[in-house]
Amino acid sequence: MPLIVTPLYAGALALLLIFLSFRVIFYRWSSKISLGDDGDKALRKRIRTQANCAEYAPFGALLLLLAELQGAPVWALHLLGLTLLAGRLLHAVGFGSTPQILPLRQAGMVLTFTMLLLSGLGLIGHALF
Repeated sequence: MPLIVTPLYAGALALLLIFLSFRVIFYRWSSKISLGDDGDKALRKRIRTQANCAEYAPFGALLLLLAELQGAPVWALHLLGLTLLAGRLLHAVGFGSTPQILPLRQAGMVLTFTMLLLSGLGLIGHALF
């Protein structure tokens, strides 16, 4: 069975992570900060924005992959994938902005946790029943 949904969202999440990584790299380059954050709050925020995506996106993509491998309906997979992608995008914009846009950051986390929760419960339910 070829995978059709997970690669779409995993690819989009990879592009988001690359974008966030380049924001860190270019800031480091322009500020001449090679290692750590050198006490620079703007760099620290970019690093944490990138790291937060790197912490949540892979696990969400893994859950999406498992759901697809277990035969979840395509509409459910797209709903989960969109929820995760939207959550990561909203969080990155909200958290990465100066000043933070707290409602976007919060909405991003709610969407991300919703995807993780629904995927986790669905996978457990499918495994048990």
